[in-house]
Amino acid sequence: MTAIAQIRQSLIVALWFMFLTFPILVIRVNTIENIIEWRWVNMLYAGAGSFLGSFAWRYLLERKSRAAGKDGGPVRTAEATAAEAKPWWRRLREERQYRYPALSVLAVVATIFPFLPFTSTYQINIVTNALLYVMLGLGLNIVVGLAGLLHLGYVAFYAVGAYSYALLHYHFGIGFWTALPLGALLATLFGILLGFPVLRLRGDYLAIVTLGFAEITRLVLENWNEFSFGPSGIAGIPRPGLFGLEMDLHGATIYFYFLMIALCLLTIFVVNRLQNSRIGRAWVALREDETACEAMGVNATAAKLTAFALGSTWAGLAGVVFAAKTTFVNPASFTFLESAMILSIVVLGGMGSILGVILGAFILILTPEYLRAFSEYRMLLFGLIMVMMMIFRPQGIVKGERRIYEFHRKPEDRE
Repeated sequence: MTAIAQIRQSLIVALWFMFLTFPILVIRVNTIENIIEWRWVNMLYAGAGSFLGSFAWRYLLERKSRAAGKDGGPVRTAEATAAEAKPWWRRLREERQYRYPALSVLAVVATIFPFLPFTSTYQINIVTNALLYVMLGLGLNIVVGLAGLLHLGYVAFYAVGAYSYALLHYHFGIGFWTALPLGALLATLFGILLGFPVLRLRGDYLAIVTLGFAEITRLVLENWNEFSFGPSGIAGIPRPGLFGLEMDLHGATIYFYFLMIALCLLTIFVVNRLQNSRIGRAWVALREDETACEAMGVNATAAKLTAFALGSTWAGLAGVVFAAKTTFVNPASFTFLESAMILSIVVLGGMGSILGVILGAFILILTPEYLRAFSEYRMLLFGLIMVMMMIFRPQGIVKGERRIYEFHRKPEDRE
C-alpha cells in the first residue's frame, strides 16, 4: 500500500471516529445553567489522534508483513537470518563484555535507588511490589512457560503462603523467618495435592480445574470464620525484624526492598538451574509433545507433579512476604484477577524466559502506577500497550530460547 493510500484510509478512519464520538466529546449539557456547551477542540484532538494512530498502525502492519515475506517484500533466507546481529538479551547473557558491565550498573542503581533525594516511600513501595510479582511470575513460569501446563489458579498457593504466616503467628506466635520456609512447604504440599487429580488433563480442561481450585480456596477462606476469620481477615501481622532494631515506616520499606532483591536473586538462581537441569529439559519436552516425551522414557507424571510443586513453592514464599509487608490479609487480596495478572506477566515477558518475566513484571506493575497522571485514560493506554504487544510481538518481550543439543564424534572414534 502506497503512502497516499495509507493517508486516505487514515483520513476515513479519523472522520468516522469523529462522527461516532461527536455526541460524547463535543456536546456537554450544563444542568446548572441549563445551556449546551460545544467543545469543538475535543473533536480536533480526537480526529488528529485517530489519524496518527491509524497511520502508525497501518505502517507497522505493513512493515511486519514485509518482514515475513508478504506483499512482495523480501523473503528472509536462513543465511540472512543467521548473519543478523544477535538480539540484545542474548548478548547480555552470552557475551561477558556486555553481561558483566550491565550487571554492575544494575547492581549500583538498585543499591542507591532508595537513598536518592527524589525517591519517596511510595516509589520504593511500588518497586518492591514489582519485585514481589517477579517472584510470582518466575514461579508460574515453571508451570506455564517450561512445562506448558495452563494454570489459572496460581493465586491459591499465594493465599496459602500468606494465611500460613498469618495463622501461625496468630495461634503460635511464629515469626517471619520461621514462617517463610513453612509457608513454602505448605504451598508445595497443596501443589502436589492439586497435581494428582489433574495429571490426565490438558489445555482448557486443566485451566478450568485450576481456576476452580483457586475459587474453592478463596471461598473457604471467606466463609470459614472459625479458621480464617472470614472477610474480616487477620490484622497485626508483624514485619520481619533486623537484629531487634526498631524501624519507622520508611526504614521498614527500605528493608523490605532489599529483602525482595535478595529473594528475587535466589529465585532467579534456582529457576535458572532448574531450567538447565534434566528435569528442566523434561518440562520442555513435556510442553512440546507429551506423547513423544513419554515415548522417549520421560516420566510425565513425575515431571508434572514436580512442576506443580516447585511452582507452588515460590507462590508460598511470595505469600509470606506479602502478609508481612501489608501486615493484613483477607480473601479479597486473592481473586482471579491476581492469577490473570501473574499469567499476563509470563505471557507478555516471554514464556520460558527469565529475563522476559522480569521485564514483564516491571512493565505491568509499574506502568499503571506511573500513568496516574493520565488518570482518566490510564487503563485505556495500558490496554492499548498490551494489544499492540500481542499483535507485533506475540512471542513476548524476550523470546524463550530453544536449546539444541548436538552430538559430535571425536576424530579418533571414527577410525
